[in-house]
Amino acid sequence: QVQLVESGGGVVQVGDSLTLSCAASGRSVSIYALGWFRQAPGREREWVAAVNWNGGSTYYARSVKGRFTISRDTAKNTVSLIMNSLKPEDTAVYYCAADRNGGGVPGLDSAYDYWGQGTQVIVSS
Repeated sequence: QVQLVESGGGVVQVGDSLTLSCAASGRSVSIYALGWFRQAPGREREWVAAVNWNGGSTYYARSVKGRFTISRDTAKNTVSLIMNSLKPEDTAVYYCAADRNGGGVPGLDSAYDYWGQGTQVIVSS
């Protein structure tokens, strides 16, 4: 089993930056694809970004491309999400997820086997 714990959420102003981190434990996720999702109040969970097993390929939702950066640190068993130029519509609970097969569609939540509990991000205007 893999446990995922997110951190780094908080309340920021429009235009600010914030970095989320997700630490995996239980086993190495070095061969897993990793992703970030978010869920705003009253809305369905949506995919944000994903990175393949070796960090060589990254994928982004159109709404965050150019503003967010996903990266992984295999040695530390972590994945991060650097969020720049934050907007009020980025307000959500952010979840990290792990795909143990590494071959699923990056943006499809059913491809992921493990999920964290989430960390709240509030972008205040």
